[in-house]
Amino acid sequence: MSRLSVTDELALRQLEERTRRYFLGKCATGLGALWMAQGTRSAAASTVETSHPSLTPRAKRVIFLHMIGGPSQLDLFDHKPELDRFDGKECPAEFLKAQRFPFIRGVPRMMGTQFPFEQRGESGAWVTDRLPHFSQVVDDACFIKTMHTDQFNHGPAQLMVHSGQPRIGSPSIGSWATWGLGSENENLPGYIVLLSGGRQPRVGKSLWGSGYLPSVYQGIQCRSQGDPVLNVSNPQGVTRESRRAALDTLRRLNERNHETFGDPETLTRIAQYEMAFRMQETVPEAMDFSSEPAHIQEQYGTEPGKTSFANNCLLARRLVERGVRYVQLFDWGWDSHGSSEQQALNVGFHDKCRGADKPMTALLVDLKQRGLLEDTLLVWTGEFGRTPMRESRAGERKFVGRDHNPHAFTLWMAGGGIRPGMTYGETDDMGYTPAVNPVPLRDFHATLLHLLGIDHTKLTVPFQGLNQKLTTVNPARVIHEVLA
Repeated sequence: MSRLSVTDELALRQLEERTRRYFLGKCATGLGALWMAQGTRSAAASTVETSHPSLTPRAKRVIFLHMIGGPSQLDLFDHKPELDRFDGKECPAEFLKAQRFPFIRGVPRMMGTQFPFEQRGESGAWVTDRLPHFSQVVDDACFIKTMHTDQFNHGPAQLMVHSGQPRIGSPSIGSWATWGLGSENENLPGYIVLLSGGRQPRVGKSLWGSGYLPSVYQGIQCRSQGDPVLNVSNPQGVTRESRRAALDTLRRLNERNHETFGDPETLTRIAQYEMAFRMQETVPEAMDFSSEPAHIQEQYGTEPGKTSFANNCLLARRLVERGVRYVQLFDWGWDSHGSSEQQALNVGFHDKCRGADKPMTALLVDLKQRGLLEDTLLVWTGEFGRTPMRESRAGERKFVGRDHNPHAFTLWMAGGGIRPGMTYGETDDMGYTPAVNPVPLRDFHATLLHLLGIDHTKLTVPFQGLNQKLTTVNPARVIHEVLA
């Protein structure tokens, strides 16, 4: 191969790598420089916002509480007296026909509500006695009782909730939100993830990944124990000044690399290094709640020095207070099959409710009293619901539980433009399927983006021959009935 052909080949490769984002970075308008100056805010974000100025954002930020495993709506929020009448009777054949269950085999028996229900607040919302604290604030919440999905296994169902797709590789909601709106704080990530319960979700970091969006928009996992972010501290003997000098040199090398190849991920790398440097000071301060008054820590039930859902709820408030756009909390341990003491409705479920009730209520109340609830959207959900039938496996079992039910589960929201004190949708008499106003996940996604001031049909990115969006190619609608 001649030298000329090699040169031509290199030139062709460089032209192929010149993306729209590369052009924006090099054109006379200086959009690339603007992107770098604003840290996490991209030129694409400006395009998204100005493309639909008629949408007025009601929420500036989101706190999303995901109870990993699928909490039983029938034992928390969806009161079904008729189901109690059928307790212990064989399940009707029509409930089993053409249905797939992860664990139910043969003909299971119906199982009534395991705990007493009571109507609470002026709205008269039905709530189990497992949530005594939350029962006092139901008038601030909006319940959607007819959420449904087409996935009945944990991993794909969790991906559906957070990315709209059951497969790994699509951006999560937090990535879409930060890509579209940027961050309100240049010294903290726009998207932060907090975990509790002792285990990660089944599909791990894919639930907060950026997919085909630039990797700068993926969620940053923080810890409530030890260093908030792994390796955020300088190694022994390395000063902040020497770290700054090393990053300046690395930045110049990356800029030269970008000038040569035009790869937009190089800009992402530069931005991430700079963000990491700023995070060395800002993240430890934001994640340290030792300065919080004693009554606030008591209100949440925090456990300093430990990893807990209560700690993470308080940290979520501190993060949105500092301008973090999207805070995602995952709490593992809500998979109540009855296969063990930990997974039993009559044992382990009690403990999970006790551990979540006080802090999630405190978070709602704290946001409200600080004036943050008005423009912060608080979301609580699992990935699916539970069956009105008792899970049946071989042999007698002393623990009780329910199998996965993708057809109906309850989600509640508060703040951020949501109409408080209402319930939307109604399931059948057994709490098995939606009877009135079914809500697919894509409608919830469209509504969430709408509250952030984003038209879900216009927040798209070309990938694999399709203008991809969070709500996928299927029709989706904003649930205007739940908006204030």
